[in-house]
Amino acid sequence: MAVLKVIEVLSSSETSWEDATKKAVEKASKSVKHIRSVYVQEQSASVKDGKVAEFRVNLKITFELE
Repeated sequence: MAVLKVIEVLSSSETSWEDATKKAVEKASKSVKHIRSVYVQEQSASVKDGKVAEFRVNLKITFELE
């Protein structure tokens, strides 16, 4: 039987929400092992001078405990 844990992570990117998600998973995988899935809970963006300046995501990362 596997025991799973969920953590919440915030990430941002100047490129896209997808890039922000990839960055979050890559960073989390450096200290969290056995990541199984990621759920994008919320997306937002900051605006500067009438243009999107930064894409932000709030993620839930699920991983298996050893």
